Parts: sequence; C-alpha cells; structure tokens
Amino acid sequence: MHTQPTLSRRTVLRGLGTALALPGLEAMLPRQARADQAATMPRRAAFLMVPNGVHLPDWTPAADGYSFELPYILQPLAKVQDDLLVLSGLTHDKGRANGDAAGDHARACATFLTGCQARKTHGANLQVGISADQVAATQIGQETLLPSLELGIDGSHLAGNCDSGYSCAYSSCISWRSATSPIGKANNPRSVFERLFSFRDKNGIVDSRGRLRKKSLLDAVAEDARGLQANLGRTDRRKLDEYLLGVRQIEQRIARAEQQLTDRVTGLTGLVKPDGVPDNYGDHVRLMCDMLVLAFQCDLTRVSTFMLANEGSNRSYGFIGVPDGHHSLSHHQGKAEKQNKIRQINRFHIQQLSYLLERLATIQEADGSRLLDHCMVLYGSAISDGNAHNNENLPILVAGQGGGSLRTGRHLRYEQETPMANLLISLLARLGAPVDRLGDSTGPLEGLS
Repeated sequence: MHTQPTLSRRTVLRGLGTALALPGLEAMLPRQARADQAATMPRRAAFLMVPNGVHLPDWTPAADGYSFELPYILQPLAKVQDDLLVLSGLTHDKGRANGDAAGDHARACATFLTGCQARKTHGANLQVGISADQVAATQIGQETLLPSLELGIDGSHLAGNCDSGYSCAYSSCISWRSATSPIGKANNPRSVFERLFSFRDKNGIVDSRGRLRKKSLLDAVAEDARGLQANLGRTDRRKLDEYLLGVRQIEQRIARAEQQLTDRVTGLTGLVKPDGVPDNYGDHVRLMCDMLVLAFQCDLTRVSTFMLANEGSNRSYGFIGVPDGHHSLSHHQGKAEKQNKIRQINRFHIQQLSYLLERLATIQEADGSRLLDHCMVLYGSAISDGNAHNNENLPILVAGQGGGSLRTGRHLRYEQETPMANLLISLLARLGAPVDRLGDSTGPLEGLS
C-alpha cells in the first residue's frame, strides 16, 4: 500500500493573476519514499550548442578513462569533472556537403540534433529531420507544463538566405518539430520568466507588460507562501526560502537589465528598448541558464535546447580581450595568434557551462540527491575545427548522472566515423523516450554506463 504524499507535485503558489511553480520538496514524496529515500525522480535533458567549432588541441584530454586531466578550454569544469563524460571521435556525416557544395555552417547546425542531411534551399521547402529534443517532447512532454523549452541568445530567423543557398532557419535553429518545421527559440529572459511563471488577467490572458512591470511575482504570492511554509518541515522551509530568494534575484537582474537599456536610450529618438535582454553577453547567457535551471527545478519541462549563438556567428568578445569576430577568427589558417583568441572564446563558453552545471549541482531534490544527478546536459559544436569546417571528431561532452544511468568522470575515445546520432538515441533511451533510429544512427553508443 502506498501512502499518499502530503503535498501534490503540482502545487503552486497563487496570487492575483499569478501562479508560481514549486521545486521538489520532501512533502511531495510519499512517507515511505521519504523514509527509505527510494523515490524515482524525473530525468531531464538539455542540449547546448556553440558555433564555429573549437580549438581541439586545447579541448581534447590527452589520457582516456578516469585518469584524464582537463585541458585548457575545459579547466573551468574542474568542480564538476566527476560529473563529465568527454566524448572524442563522434561524427555527423550528414553535416558534410555530400554533393551539396558550400554551406557548411547551416548544414552542420541543422544536423546537430537530427543526424539528417538538410535540403539545400532558402525557400519554404525546408527539410532535415525531427530533432532529438522533439522526439523526447513528443513522448514525455505531456508530463510537464511545457513539452520543451527552446532558448537562445541570438534571434531565430526562419526565412532568407544565410549561408550559400541554405535558409537562415538551418543556422538559427537546432530544434525541429518535424522534418519541415523548425522551432524558433526565445532569447528574452523576461518573456521566458513569464512563460514559466504565468501572470494572467481575469480573462486568462497573460499580462506581460502592465501589472507585471509594477509588481514582483513574489510580492503577488507572498500570502500563499507564508501559509505553505507554516505547514512544512524544517528542511522544506529552508529549501523553499532558498528557491524564493533565487527567484527574487533573477527578477532583480532582469529589472536591472531593462533599466540599463532604458537609461541608455533615454533622449534618443527612433530607438525601441530591447525588452529584458541584457546588454552584456555573459549576463544574458547566465540569465538564460537560470531560466533553464528553474524550469528543471520546478519540473515545468524535462527537455530544453540552448544555442549560445547562431551558427556562423561573428560576435565580438571584446569583454574578454578578443575584439575580433568569432567566425572570422575561426578561419585561423593555422596562425597561432588567431588560434589563441579562439581558445579564449571557447574557454569563455565553457565558463558559462560551468555556471549552469554548478547551479544544477547545488539544488537538492526531494529525495536528497542533486538536481544534476538526474540531468543529462549535452554540450558541443556542430563543426569540429572552424578553419577546416570538418564534421568528424566533434567536440562533445555530456554532464550529469542521468539518474544513475551514466558512468561519468571519464574521457571516452570512439572510433572515427562513429555517428553522433548514436549518442542521441542513447540519451533518449535514458530519458524514457526510446527510438530505434534517429538520422544516420547505427545503434546505441557503447560505454556510457
């Protein structure tokens, strides 16, 4: 006989037009589960992509197995090294031209989570394949408020010619609902925040501008929160306090970003304030990471994608001493000065990944485990070396224990031409969304557990 939990997993804090989801609390577990710590926690998967490849000599560990040392680019992950699988040798053959000539960036990006060859077109007749995240969303998405969450820093451009005859959709989307339907990503932290924590008027319409600007989400639910805390145990009260403090800090950071933008354009004509998007790239990335963490922490979704920039991005990184454009630098022609700048950009991106993983590692689940223990975070680039535009030996890593299904803390080296799609179907199986095949997969990737 199973004892019912004292608090539903779907409990939310409510206020005027507001619903705030809660993190996992001990009170949400059946008493027997709390006694033996044996509750089954949901698994989550996030897929992160960075553009233009990496400087592989400073990415690839020299040793295999457990004894590897983190190379320069990966050193910011030192605190979570035991939670990593660094995977060498994986290939996306369908990112290659295969007779379609130029357009390497768009083609590789379209292949990243699909394993399929993109049709070369910049018209409406797009075609590539369903992406791994959307396979998962179709199978397990009904268990959460949002089937999936698509995040990014740059906007999504679903039309136009962006790369040698390839549609902009291919280089700005890694999530595909079907072979012909790309999914645009959200890049505004404010809009993502409001999507996760619904603010609705009396007619059920999301009020995303007026009242929400004037009243904090936490102020709106304060009375309900006090009532809930009175009925929680000491551990749950502490967890709820930490969670609400985190939400408050995110609100304040979004507000500061909006105010900075307002101040910057005050007195200028013909300018529209970008709503809630921080001017600083690093701040923007970390806010979006926080949105992803909140979504997983509150079980609002179990599937997410995050593009740190569109493929082929020529963003400048002057704030880390690299004022040159990223894409321009990636065509380094073997020049040491350019390669050094590329590795600085690569390391900066890894620092952002480290921030995400450390946030996931600090959040405690209802059963006492870490949120990261139940996650699988795939990170990598659709191109190996930006100068060669090659698609073999892709820079890929997976972080998190996958609910105990991954044996981490290792560098695994696979035979060249091993399909990366084999990794994708292996992660899907662990997520509870198994498929026999995805793209050019030939079977599950061996050695992960």
